[in-house]
Amino acid sequence: MKPSITITSSVPSRLLNPASGYLKGYTHTLNPYGGCTFACSYCYVREMPVGKFRGEAWGSWVHIKLEAAERLERELRLAGRKGPLQIFMSSSTDPYQPVEYRTGLTRSLLEVMAASDNPAFLLVQTRSPLVTRDLDLLRSLGSRVRVSLTIETDLEPVRRAFTPSAPPLAARLKALKELVAAGIPAQAAVSPVLPSSPRLADVLASTGVTRLCVDDVFMGDGSQGKRTQRLGLHKLYEALQLEEWNRPDAYLRVIETLKTRFPEESIRISQEGFLP
Repeated sequence: MKPSITITSSVPSRLLNPASGYLKGYTHTLNPYGGCTFACSYCYVREMPVGKFRGEAWGSWVHIKLEAAERLERELRLAGRKGPLQIFMSSSTDPYQPVEYRTGLTRSLLEVMAASDNPAFLLVQTRSPLVTRDLDLLRSLGSRVRVSLTIETDLEPVRRAFTPSAPPLAARLKALKELVAAGIPAQAAVSPVLPSSPRLADVLASTGVTRLCVDDVFMGDGSQGKRTQRLGLHKLYEALQLEEWNRPDAYLRVIETLKTRFPEESIRISQEGFLP
């Protein structure tokens, strides 16, 4: 039985926040929600103020941002006066976590983007098959959007050990295949790298995807892995007897596996893979 989720809401002072650090290729980040009930064990947000000092366990709460569509419409108009926008959605939550089924908040933001005269680029980062609900809006955005779908491993037992509340791999792979078939610019984000098998390349190739991003907690948590080290993930690797994957060079194994099915130029590493 899953624990109950605390849901709160408020009108934010703003939706678009300046991007920096790992996301310096973007002008802004866009987070429809606060918190994330997928509660991934390796999530770097657990060690950020929003996750660490709230007083509630990460994954047990979600905060809904009210009047988001109206605010985004206004902020796109104002921010766009300073030049082209590149927006990352989302940097500290999943825009398609379960509460989105009820609120449709992320969909309302895509509707604003699709109707806007602002030629902003939007990267949608998610691990949820719910993203396929919005194929119509994603298609209307054309080259102004890219969906980055997280598939960290091809081994379902590993997925369950590290992200028990996240969607199963089969559903994600089906969603990625649908995105590609619909002509939506998409990539598979092997991020962060988790223990996988040599079949990973075949599994991803079966979706038709032609762009991949490989990242790990050492390169991609914004602190050279220091945030993630404090989460105690080594215990999970030890329990699975897969300690050899908890190394800064483990991602190279994945790169070599992917090269058996994908050209090298289609494989991007860490920050490069998420840039506009």
